[in-house]
Amino acid sequence: MPKHPISVVVLAAGKGTRMKSKLHKVLHAIGGKAMLHHLLDSVEELSPQKTVLVVGADREQVEAQARDCSIVTQTEQLGTGHAVMVTKAALEGAKGDVLVLYGDVPFIPKSLMDDMIVAKATSPNTGLVVLGFRPKDAAKYGRLVTAANGSLERIVEFKDATEDERQIDLCNSGMMLIDGEKIFPWLASLSNDNASGEYYLTDLVAAARKDGCNVAVVEAQEEDVLGINSREDLALAEATFQDRKRCEALAGGVTMVDPATVYFSHDTKLGADIAIEPGVYFGPNVTVEDGVTIKAYSHLEGTHIRSGATVGPFARLRPGADIGEGAKIGNFVEVKKAKLEHGVKVSHLSYIGDATIGADANIGAGTITCNYDGFLKFETHIGAGAFIGSNSALVAPVTIGDGALVGAGSVITKDVEGDALAVARGLQRNRAGFAATFRETQAAKKAALTEKQKGR
Repeated sequence: MPKHPISVVVLAAGKGTRMKSKLHKVLHAIGGKAMLHHLLDSVEELSPQKTVLVVGADREQVEAQARDCSIVTQTEQLGTGHAVMVTKAALEGAKGDVLVLYGDVPFIPKSLMDDMIVAKATSPNTGLVVLGFRPKDAAKYGRLVTAANGSLERIVEFKDATEDERQIDLCNSGMMLIDGEKIFPWLASLSNDNASGEYYLTDLVAAARKDGCNVAVVEAQEEDVLGINSREDLALAEATFQDRKRCEALAGGVTMVDPATVYFSHDTKLGADIAIEPGVYFGPNVTVEDGVTIKAYSHLEGTHIRSGATVGPFARLRPGADIGEGAKIGNFVEVKKAKLEHGVKVSHLSYIGDATIGADANIGAGTITCNYDGFLKFETHIGAGAFIGSNSALVAPVTIGDGALVGAGSVITKDVEGDALAVARGLQRNRAGFAATFRETQAAKKAALTEKQKGR
């Protein structure tokens, strides 16, 4: 596509009262990332000359999360047209056209923005491009009334539309590309002489046509212009995002038994020939290499799983977990900030935190690395080929050497040298006949107590 200079205005000044939240609407997360950041990441791909973010209510929250933007404040909520008016000083000196987007419409792709830019560049005398879409339920969206040649004649709000106009299924998304030389003269011509006392951006269509300019329309898919105004909308957006990520995973060579039950983060990285069973949740910053199997109901975040490893079922991998090639993390195992080398087995019911485990070591059921003394964290180092018996507690800081054995039920507080056996538990003693005598004595006590209670 030919390079055209462009600036972007993102409107995020609304109060978002329908969200019923102390968190600003545009900061609510989809796939673990704020909806505003979804949009700004797409905008960044355009390499705009300037990106201007218009804030208003709870602006401190938005300003703290904004990046690579100029920020202006709309102190009075006087409509979308007014919100763009206040960007005049921030856009001073910028060349080219101005693309107006909304912070609560996070999924608009760069390809669609490119289509708008091309439409303006290739349509004769076009001063404005409006982004339309055809929703499954047109509901009360404004309708785009087009001429025979496809140019936009006017935008009609549902309440003002005739019955014939209400049959039009091409609706207004609110987003538009505006001629950079015309934008502020046109905005200055708008009137707020209406029931709301606001300046409407949609009135730019009439301003452009009055100025002799053509108004073009670019059509989007409904899911690309999905706006979020409520928790219900947010849930729908999350579902839309997850469906896309599942399709991407399947297309990339991932097998999912029940895709609808698997949830991804915005930055999940998956290799090929991965098998994912039902109920798996990917939090932020997870990388899974080729040939990995993730069994049912596992929760992963901040982890790297290397090729050929098996995880789960019911495993939890927390930030800093690095699972080596061919390693096995079994059921009800939790790993945090630990590096496990090739072939390590932690098969069940264990906690491994702040640790390194050498290649082919085996960690028995119920083993715990005791990494916290109530004040500080300490590390456990387990050597290659070591065998840790079941129900062992390794009290950090401690090192278990290569090839060492730790007897089941041990509490290890000192280093164990390579190829040594360490056993740290009470000495077992067997007393012949004790159990039978114990039962007889206790039964007699119970009988006497029962008789006493009856005599009361």
